[in-house]
Amino acid sequence: MSIESLSALDRSTLRERSLEALRSAILSGRYRPGDHLGEVELAGSLGVSRGTVREALRHLQQEGLVTAGTRGMLRVNSLTAIEVRELFRVRAALEGLAVREIVASPRRAATAATLRAALERLSDEDEPAARIEADLGFHLLLCRLSGNSMLVEAWQRLEGRMRVAILDGSAAQAPMMARDRHAPIVDAIERGDADAAVRVVDEHMTAAAEHFAEATAAS
Repeated sequence: MSIESLSALDRSTLRERSLEALRSAILSGRYRPGDHLGEVELAGSLGVSRGTVREALRHLQQEGLVTAGTRGMLRVNSLTAIEVRELFRVRAALEGLAVREIVASPRRAATAATLRAALERLSDEDEPAARIEADLGFHLLLCRLSGNSMLVEAWQRLEGRMRVAILDGSAAQAPMMARDRHAPIVDAIERGDADAAVRVVDEHMTAAAEHFAEATAAS
């Protein structure tokens, strides 16, 4: 299990590219939840110093992708079933606020059209990695279209943990990633029905929480 060496890169870019390479290795599933991330091994694979790797791993800890285990050893993060349910309850609250702000906005019609177009990127035929990106992309767009920058920042701070839950929870079999499970959110926004939109978001997140929590408990 190795990643492409970065030794040929200019030193000024090593920190950012090391972080990007390690994040990509985790999010692609090359490193799985629970896998140990050793500084020496990673530094050798990337062709960079241990200090550069240490800085990248510190950033990944802040993102929620990496956690410190026994004796401080760093591992790819994993979530308990309880944590997965807590995570999706927070997502429901954030995205519920997003749809309320969208419905209250004078740009609601244009925003609904943008979301309707985004639905086309959700496909049951895609590979799991593409389905994950399309699904999270739709929900991040929903938050951004609310116009609330603090809401977007809060959502993005949880994104690493979202990905951990999804990667560790049978994403390929997750029915809530389907286009027809997202369409009712857009339908309610188009109608200007904030209560219905919030209810659909809450039901969507509850279903996701149960799916990924059960898959996590079984793994």
